Amino acid sequence: MPLEKHSFLKEFPDHHHTIRHLKMNDAHFAKLFDEYNALDHDIYNVESSGSVVADEELERKKLRRVELKDALLSQVKKEEALQ
Repeated sequence: MPLEKHSFLKEFPDHHHTIRHLKMNDAHFAKLFDEYNALDHDIYNVESSGSVVADEELERKKLRRVELKDALLSQVKKEEALQ
């Protein structure tokens, strides 16, 4: 199975406008968004390069990515409910 990045925008293209709005107007959202993307990039690099990384470390990163994705999506849905 080919590796792929899990960009938040790619994962949720239907929420593109709300995500962009939150990135520009909500500092907390922007910080989480940047952390998510940096973590996703790091995970992709580890998996694609075959680097030796402890399984626990990689799993910790993946769990954090899921936590961030849930938090970001929750904020997106709250924002869209207000519109």
